[in-house]
Amino acid sequence: MSRIATFGNDLYTGRRSIDFVGRAKTWYAISAVILVVALLGFVVRGMNLGLEFTGGSEFRVATAGAPSDYTTRATDAVRETAGAGASANVSVIGGSTVRVQTEELTSDEVRAVTEDLAGQFDVQPAEVSASLIGPSWGESVSQQALRALVVFLALTAVLLALYFRAWKMALAALIALAHDMLITVGIYTWSGFEISPATVIGFLTVLGYSLYDTVVVFDKVRENTADAFETRRQTFAEAANLAVNQTLVRSINTTVIAVLPIIAVLVIGFARLGPGTLVDLSLALFVGMTVGAFSSVFIATPLLAQLRSRDRAVVELDEEAARYHERHPAQQSAPATVGAGTGSHAATGSERQSTPTRPREEAPADPDAPQTVTGRTVHKYAQAGPRNQPRRTPRSKR
Repeated sequence: MSRIATFGNDLYTGRRSIDFVGRAKTWYAISAVILVVALLGFVVRGMNLGLEFTGGSEFRVATAGAPSDYTTRATDAVRETAGAGASANVSVIGGSTVRVQTEELTSDEVRAVTEDLAGQFDVQPAEVSASLIGPSWGESVSQQALRALVVFLALTAVLLALYFRAWKMALAALIALAHDMLITVGIYTWSGFEISPATVIGFLTVLGYSLYDTVVVFDKVRENTADAFETRRQTFAEAANLAVNQTLVRSINTTVIAVLPIIAVLVIGFARLGPGTLVDLSLALFVGMTVGAFSSVFIATPLLAQLRSRDRAVVELDEEAARYHERHPAQQSAPATVGAGTGSHAATGSERQSTPTRPREEAPADPDAPQTVTGRTVHKYAQAGPRNQPRRTPRSKR
């Protein structure tokens, strides 16, 4: 643990540096590959929309224990009434409840399928529950979900632009959000899980988490770049890269702490509960939070540095920082970088000036001076002993 703490402290102070901004093309390439794989899920598998969005009929059969051939039994029961071409989505919930989802059926067909399911699973018709969801209700849910997403993105753009006072920061954050959403939904389509209202809630939660992580990093970027504009000793890319390094350990810790309980829910859901609201929500959160942590570190800040690289103020800052480094070559001794490649832009000695570290105590000039048990010189004010404390007058003499 001490090594991890030391590594995190070195990243924060600038002794070590990972070149996130300088290797932006590498991160973009990795992200592009993941995006292509995720988008292929829409073409190859398609989105498995739940009944809440498409409409249809759902039956639930309460059994003592689902038989091994529950899929065949349920499909046969549906096709006996709806026809040989009818399809059924069959799954087990909680180990004993068989859920059967079909296209929209008439009331007579629902009654017939209920009796057939009771016969196939050797239960009473009362043990089979049926529900009907009309397509108009599903369309209404879809429209409300899209409307909520549009409102969320619009408010996010306005609030970020007002908070950071830079529209390019808002643009970079929105691009990172779109990146997270596309990858999350794409991977979800590959899993074959149906998209239910719980899944939509998970997607919106992912947007909030990704935005939160990005805002934390951007807040540090704003702080570092403000210092760079004041001292004129760092380029914009150097200051931004230092901000990512300073918040890296925090991003990792936050993500791990958030994902661990979600993994536990996923394991319990797959092993014991089966498909359901809990699994739908936890899978969306697991994928989205992981991708959100990746984008806030590897995508958002490098993209911001690239968007602002041609601003007049940033160009002037970079030129003055370059001239400063030419006049002070001794201060360009780069700290140790992590990973292969050349030294990073964020690894110059000027960073250590912007976030100075406390030097180690030197040996006392006077060996006879009072020292602490650790060898440090006792301050001259402390050598006289503790200061006199005011004494409180007894109540009887007041």
